Amino acid sequence: MTPSKDLRQLLDIMARLRTPVTGCPWDLEQDFSTIAPYTIEEAFEVADAITRGDLDDLKDELGDLLLQVVFHARMAEEQGAFAFGDVVEAISAKMIRRHPHVFGEAATDTDAAAVTDTWARIKAEEKAARAARRVIAVSLLDGVKAGLPALTRALELQKKASTVGFDWNDPRAVLAKIREEADEIEAALDRGDRAEMAAETGDLLFALVNLARHAGADPESALRATNVKFQRRFAHIERTLAGRGIALGEASLAEMDALWDEAKRLERADAD
Repeated sequence: MTPSKDLRQLLDIMARLRTPVTGCPWDLEQDFSTIAPYTIEEAFEVADAITRGDLDDLKDELGDLLLQVVFHARMAEEQGAFAFGDVVEAISAKMIRRHPHVFGEAATDTDAAAVTDTWARIKAEEKAARAARRVIAVSLLDGVKAGLPALTRALELQKKASTVGFDWNDPRAVLAKIREEADEIEAALDRGDRAEMAAETGDLLFALVNLARHAGADPESALRATNVKFQRRFAHIERTLAGRGIALGEASLAEMDALWDEAKRLERADAD
């Protein structure tokens, strides 16, 4: 099969991969829930390519993300729910509907603030219409999408709750909550209760997100920065050990800790 820039070929490739008997066994085993983690992962890889300013990588990662959309659409089509064309039609209609200043018959205010207000109003109307169709009780937190990354969703849930006063008034109170959660993890450790340890760790992470919010920091961005820092300092450990002729697995924890501290000192010196 000769590669093509035509989207139709990508749809045909996915259809072949999902064809019983002659398709790919792995692709045939997948469903929405098993593919969802890959969809999230690909979205993060798109963001990473943007952060690094690597447009070649961005092209590839956007392709990977597009494949996720095609995969989900194909599975839905197999169930008779909707097809890829329906996805395109839905998002096209939404973009036209939410940009009356561009696609409307009459000219409207194109001030950025006015456009943002119009977008928010139309989005709220759409959400209310969906809720009415579902005929279910509407919660303040219903608008927070379940598919968001956990840290981001925790932040959005807290923001929503804070709009009605359900919030800490002092960041130090959040710190006290963090210490309380840490104590509960320690108690679970003492009891050897792994399920409780996992649950309490979730509570601790939620409290840490709350602290980040009160500090004006985005927890996802903060953790990404820490991941980069960890990788940079660990690379220093690897380089130094290699220079000493010591294999990474042969070094003691004390040696690696000392090199970690050295990497921190070097970073501070560079910053100064």
